[in-house]
Amino acid sequence: MDLSGMSLSELRTLQDDIKKQMKKREQDDLSKAREQILAIAQSVGVSVKDLVGTGIRAKTGTVAVRYRNPDDASQQWTGRGRQPKWVKEWTDAGKDRELLKV
Repeated sequence: MDLSGMSLSELRTLQDDIKKQMKKREQDDLSKAREQILAIAQSVGVSVKDLVGTGIRAKTGTVAVRYRNPDDASQQWTGRGRQPKWVKEWTDAGKDRELLKV
């Protein structure tokens, strides 16, 4: 297909048509994959729910606060992730982090 002779309008229309066709094919492929997975699961006597549920951890609730700034109670930290600045300043001053425990 020679695109050099097409106008800008024709190219944009072609681009839109290509995007629509790609989306349709992706949906068709996804549908076929689902059907194949379901057929395989049924052939071995396993439910799809059991297949999907394996190896996936359920997201749990929030993590409890373990540390609180004694100077500002609104500053809290769970002990996970990056240390807040106030915790770093506390430990850099030579104070024990255990004193911040809730």
